[in-house]
Amino acid sequence: MLKMKFCRVATKRKVIGLMGLLALTANICFAQPDSTRKKLINRVHLSDSISINQDALYNRPFIGLGRTGTAIGGYIEGNTNYFMEDGVTEGFSMELRRFNIFIFAALGKRVRILSELEFEHGTEEIALETAQIDYELHEVLSFRAGILLPQIGMFNANHDSPKWDFIDRPLSSTMIIPSTLAEVGFGFFGKFYKSNWAFSYDAYLVNGLQADIVVNEEGKTFIPAGKNAEMFEEDNNGQPMVNAKFSMSHNKAGELGLSYYGGVYNNYRIEGEQVDAKRNLSLFALDITTGVDKFKLQGEYVYALIDVPDDLEGLYGQKQWGGWLELNYTLLDKKIVIFDQSQLLFNMRIEKIDFNADEFNDSNGIVKETKLYDEITALSIGLSIRTSSSLVFKAVYQYHWIRDLIGNPAARKAGFQFGLATYF
Repeated sequence: MLKMKFCRVATKRKVIGLMGLLALTANICFAQPDSTRKKLINRVHLSDSISINQDALYNRPFIGLGRTGTAIGGYIEGNTNYFMEDGVTEGFSMELRRFNIFIFAALGKRVRILSELEFEHGTEEIALETAQIDYELHEVLSFRAGILLPQIGMFNANHDSPKWDFIDRPLSSTMIIPSTLAEVGFGFFGKFYKSNWAFSYDAYLVNGLQADIVVNEEGKTFIPAGKNAEMFEEDNNGQPMVNAKFSMSHNKAGELGLSYYGGVYNNYRIEGEQVDAKRNLSLFALDITTGVDKFKLQGEYVYALIDVPDDLEGLYGQKQWGGWLELNYTLLDKKIVIFDQSQLLFNMRIEKIDFNADEFNDSNGIVKETKLYDEITALSIGLSIRTSSSLVFKAVYQYHWIRDLIGNPAARKAGFQFGLATYF
């Protein structure tokens, strides 16, 4: 994500100006006769019975409201935190974690424009998370360009808090897959149907993550550190990264997706002269969503391969993996206290990430392989109340086991969170 920090006064002026400009542009550029407006919105609003992860960006309640080709919406989420690690706590705190604004417009019969502006932790960080143009060439082929969300796993392109029953995002979806990852790029996507099945694909070229994957403040291989503002200006090495995903969905069985993201990440040449060896990053992800009756099960697994400089091998991870599995069970589906048409859900998530899945070879007459750690295992349980498809109240208990690189006894971190999230 493109991150900018402002002083309070400058932030207010720029945000107000940006909002005004976006609204004015939408009114001027996308004003159309009523008959056309209704037709355009019907094209956007999902009407098929098979819901797939690819549609998540447009499967938001603000799209399709009213009879206009332009729509503005968003979501807000806030929560409280109380955590303790090995008997030490910083006490109780509150945060307005995100306030996101969406702007959607349909131009003609084939063009859709979507943007998302994110305010994180108040105005501490402001990010233009999406600014894309989709052009439908055929029923099974569309072109996309702009600031887009690569389709890596399930979560990166489907991360809106009101859709999820836990407050914190999954570990592997944020610390190995660096969600939310937004990039400048272009490519093609589409879907087609056969009987009760839907098949979807995505293929994009993007500027890609950069050299800070290894050279960073974490002192280890840390893929999210490869995100920076320069990604939105230029490719750091002139070789775009590739993102591709294929998914298959059944209206009763669920969805299975396979995805890839990778390419050269380091600055291996300066002014056309090669000064370093090319080093590659490869991410492979598998995601699944299924359910029966009152149960819903979803999860994601990611495996990463990272080339590191020779002098860092063994200390900096060249292999990383992580995954999570989340179970949601509907306890009640009726009026709850003052909330009509509500659901009470029990939720459980188990997850693990390993930042260094290598073995360290120490040759001193005898070759010895030493297991390296630097891993986190976590269990979360909670309850949530969904008063509608847009509003959700969340209560969560987390427990983490954290092991350092050499495998000392795990530090233990636990805590409670309460929060809410809603679209608007």
